[in-house]
Amino acid sequence: MIENNKSFLSGFIAIVGPPNVGKSTLLNRILGTKVSIVSPKPQTTRNRLTGIYHGSGYQMAFMDTPGIHSTKTLLHRSMVSSAIESISEVDIIMVVTEIYRPYDEISTILSALKGMVKRPVILALNKIDTASKEKILKTLDHYGKEAVFDSIIPVSALKGDGIDILMQELRKSLKPGPEFFPGDMITDQPETFLVAEIIREKIYLHTRDELPYSAAVTVEQMQEASDKDLLRISAVIHVETQSQKAIIVGHGGAKIKEIGTAARLDLEKFFGIKVFLELYARVEKNWSRDTRALRRLGY
Repeated sequence: MIENNKSFLSGFIAIVGPPNVGKSTLLNRILGTKVSIVSPKPQTTRNRLTGIYHGSGYQMAFMDTPGIHSTKTLLHRSMVSSAIESISEVDIIMVVTEIYRPYDEISTILSALKGMVKRPVILALNKIDTASKEKILKTLDHYGKEAVFDSIIPVSALKGDGIDILMQELRKSLKPGPEFFPGDMITDQPETFLVAEIIREKIYLHTRDELPYSAAVTVEQMQEASDKDLLRISAVIHVETQSQKAIIVGHGGAKIKEIGTAARLDLEKFFGIKVFLELYARVEKNWSRDTRALRRLGY
């Protein structure tokens, strides 16, 4: 049973915004560790992910959501629905966009917010390290005219600029509440989910524009060897066509080995022990358009 301590502050915070504006990078920066994957490709975050920040006398539970965008595919509709749903469940809403993105990209989000019960809404204006002071001031002035925002904080998730100010502003909006998560817990997702996400990140980074969006990862086995400091992981990369499988595997298995090596290095850093990682590619035709397949793969 969670006890309510009147001197303790807590709250759930939704991170929402258009695709590929640095929401996952911002969450990782706040937490000081990687719990959400980062990729130059849009729409890499598919599930709502809770990252927990523990401060002195307070706790923030962040929900990193898929980018909100217009969409036609079943997979993307599921992702956007997840993002919109998260807005209605939290105590604070943190909208993230980047300084050079068109203003109308967050119009869908603003429309949704204006029709909801009042709660604190903070805009994090990301990537200020790429803009001139004049551009920053002009953008702040534009968003300042939107009545929906309680505060607007310019930040650089990549370099850490403005993060302390953002955290102070978020803390002001917390209310007395329980400590929802243990002090050593940084995410509510199981380790297998984080392993799959790290592998999926490396797929995007190492296949670049060759591979379409339709790649998913499931962890088949994850076991620590009893006789030595070694974690054995076996995972499957699901693709939709033989040609996609060929891209993943590469000539003589070179590409899947490259993906596996990059993922293994991150996994060893995360778990703090040696990792033996086996990767396999499997064709599952049209999985991103199949409701049952989406459910089985965790979407």
